[in-house]
Amino acid sequence: MTLPPTDAPDGLRPPPTQRGAHDMLMDIDVAGARDGGFRPNRTLPTGVEFVRQLRRRRTHLVALILLLLPLAIALAFQASSPGSSSGTNNGNFSGPLLATLATKGAINFALFTEFASASFLLVVLVALFCGDTVASEASWSSLRYLLAIPVPRARLLRQKLIVALSLSLGANVLLPAWALVIGGMFFGWAPAQSPLGGSFTTGEGLTRLLIVVGYASLQSLLVAALAFLFGVLTDAPLGAVGGATMVVVLSNILDSITALDPYRKFLPTHFQYAWLDAVGPGIQWDNMMRGSGLVLVYSAVFFALAWWHFQRKDIVS
Repeated sequence: MTLPPTDAPDGLRPPPTQRGAHDMLMDIDVAGARDGGFRPNRTLPTGVEFVRQLRRRRTHLVALILLLLPLAIALAFQASSPGSSSGTNNGNFSGPLLATLATKGAINFALFTEFASASFLLVVLVALFCGDTVASEASWSSLRYLLAIPVPRARLLRQKLIVALSLSLGANVLLPAWALVIGGMFFGWAPAQSPLGGSFTTGEGLTRLLIVVGYASLQSLLVAALAFLFGVLTDAPLGAVGGATMVVVLSNILDSITALDPYRKFLPTHFQYAWLDAVGPGIQWDNMMRGSGLVLVYSAVFFALAWWHFQRKDIVS
């Protein structure tokens, strides 16, 4: 597509909804910007986007789910028989052991809540925040108006992604933090016990929990990148959210097939539960380092593809 020069009459300039139009707008004279003209760095402020997303009903619903889930789990443990345990191992023997120790104190309860939520609930919530953010604007037809303000495409994606990742991180931190409070109220503040034997002091237990939350949050970056990519490929928010969730579920299914060794270690979710190495008597960093590197590579590729595609598409829907 060949763009008219920047001094061409307005009628000859392509609309901002067409690819390449913002490259022309970025060439506007700086002096004109000082006089109150187009300022790309002033469009779509982060605070405005935060307020828009925080006011949405889906954000309120997510917050309600995160607040009610630990309470529901605690009540379920309270109502169950003393010797019972729940949960699945998701391919790791530490799962049922974490369930058995969940009532031994606040930190153990928070660890079990994180384990029970990481495989699906947090995946869906992160996919919702990051997959819905651009696709919902397209489905409402407001994406065309944002570009017509005009908001440069790269800035629009950056602002959307900053807010979406912030909300995703908030969800990943809020759940175990609130579970820690609920666990303390229901089961006390006894020192944490390791599913592999031994116990931690309160300070060491909180440090281990912080490592777990940090690693799990980093792993959710893969879901965020997938959902964001699907969000710029489709105008259907549910399609973006469902697509990212389906890829993660499919990767987990393939990872459970041991016949795929040694190739399954390259699957994006192979090291999803490597944070369990942080709850043993000693912290084992090897798998967490491999998992961090793998998710950063996959995420960088998916984010780059999202930018590349969005910069080159015409927004016509």
